Amino acid sequence: MTPAGRHHAPELRAAARHLGRRRFLTVTGAAAALAFATNLPTAGAASAAELDARKINKDPFTLGVASGDPLPGSVLLWTRLAPSPYEPGSGLPNERVTVQWELAHDARFRRIVRRGSVTAHPEFNHSVHVEVDHLDAGRTYYFRFKAGQWISDTGRTRTAPATGSKVSALTLAAVSCQAYHDGYYTPYKHLADDDVDVVFHLGDYLYEYAVNAVGGARNYTDRTLPALYNRETQTLEDYRLRYALYKSDPDLRAAHAAHPFVVTWDDHETENNYADDLDENGNPPAEFLIRRAAAYRAYWENLPLRSPQKPSGPDLQLYRRVKWGRLAQFDILDTRQYRSDQAYGDKAHVPGPETDDPARTITGATQERWLIDGWRRSQALWNVVPQQVTFSERRLDLNAEAKLSMDAWDGYRASRQRVLDGAKSTGIENLMVLTGDVHVGYAFDIKEDFDDQSSRNVGTEIVATSVASGKDGAEKPANWETYTKANPHMKFYNGRRGYVTVGLGQESARADFKTVSAVTTPGAPITTAASFVTESGNPGLKPA
Repeated sequence: MTPAGRHHAPELRAAARHLGRRRFLTVTGAAAALAFATNLPTAGAASAAELDARKINKDPFTLGVASGDPLPGSVLLWTRLAPSPYEPGSGLPNERVTVQWELAHDARFRRIVRRGSVTAHPEFNHSVHVEVDHLDAGRTYYFRFKAGQWISDTGRTRTAPATGSKVSALTLAAVSCQAYHDGYYTPYKHLADDDVDVVFHLGDYLYEYAVNAVGGARNYTDRTLPALYNRETQTLEDYRLRYALYKSDPDLRAAHAAHPFVVTWDDHETENNYADDLDENGNPPAEFLIRRAAAYRAYWENLPLRSPQKPSGPDLQLYRRVKWGRLAQFDILDTRQYRSDQAYGDKAHVPGPETDDPARTITGATQERWLIDGWRRSQALWNVVPQQVTFSERRLDLNAEAKLSMDAWDGYRASRQRVLDGAKSTGIENLMVLTGDVHVGYAFDIKEDFDDQSSRNVGTEIVATSVASGKDGAEKPANWETYTKANPHMKFYNGRRGYVTVGLGQESARADFKTVSAVTTPGAPITTAASFVTESGNPGLKPA
């Protein structure tokens, strides 16, 4: 939580007064407000001049390369030019830069498949998003960028299998919650070397909190971070600079270069526990929406996202669908942008009229219909829902009527029930939910009725622990015994840092929870804390 009474930056208040909420909630009003708040030029204005890339005298590829959202026959390639990543403007003038890219069958680029050029616009912080189409389905490719004399690191990516094709297996990794100031990204170092097809990032890629000169728990002795990081992010420049700090980490860069990512956000990419246009401190929605617009724009600039995800002011449609032949359908959710305000002041609370109010929603009505309609048309063996906050019931104490988290699906029980009813009505089997947020690893059986533990299992939930958030953690947190007793459908609980891999096959799925002993010091080895299997057509987790 940020300190009570924290107010928005003067720029946000001025922009809100200048425009007013009604005008802001139009596309043109949103763009005008964002420009007013951040001195952002209108689209195309900065493109009048072009920088000769040969004049770039420092490596501009300091933030690495990435790929994302693999489709059959198509990949999305990303980089951002930042020769001085810790400075406003990243060390480049307000001019466009031509960047070349290459895609090849091999890492030495002897068999080039496609090449081209793209413009890095200053309006988008010199980021580039290249959508390469007409490729072979289900194939690995290598890519790189060039600007002037500089050549980027080599990235590896892959296309999804052909739609409708029979695929025998897929291995994914799920990650979440990477507070830079809480520790090193050691799990990413191991993930970069792991044999996975795709990585799902389930939120909190960025944290808005201040990072001090020694990098918080990283406790640097070989560098001093600029003072501009030692404040909460508010403006577009703040968010851009914070992404530069996070993405300069070598282990995060290695993971992005090794695997395609499919990303969704949670709260901290904008602000802790926000709900739609409401922040946690009760600031006017018009002010918060301007901050949200800045946060969303910086998110798109710095993540490997396709053009449909390009933001319009304070809005960005992040929910979308990725298919992996007939083996898996991934319905990626956004449970933050459209949700009703948290019930009971966002404090742990027993269920009540607010949690069960059918008018309240965690997804918004449009996204909820989209999810259920997608299941109705699904031909996939596994229907997987990558999303942010704990889906299954999680009782926080041993009382007969236990308190629940109001920020998770427990605070929106009618919304959850509609989703589960939708899954039942569409007849899908093998429902699996992938979750982040809570900085621990959980494995749940999703019950038809959480109040009746003898009711049937209708799916499984795999919760990925944090990469760094929460510092080192503990194998058994202080509430371990309470939680495991209060929630018989919780089959696993571990509080170390790491990630989870899930292997989907024709007969079963296997989840491996991988953890490291520490992140406040670098170099910890990776171990598998536990493994579980769920059989196709027979939901329920069993130790592997």
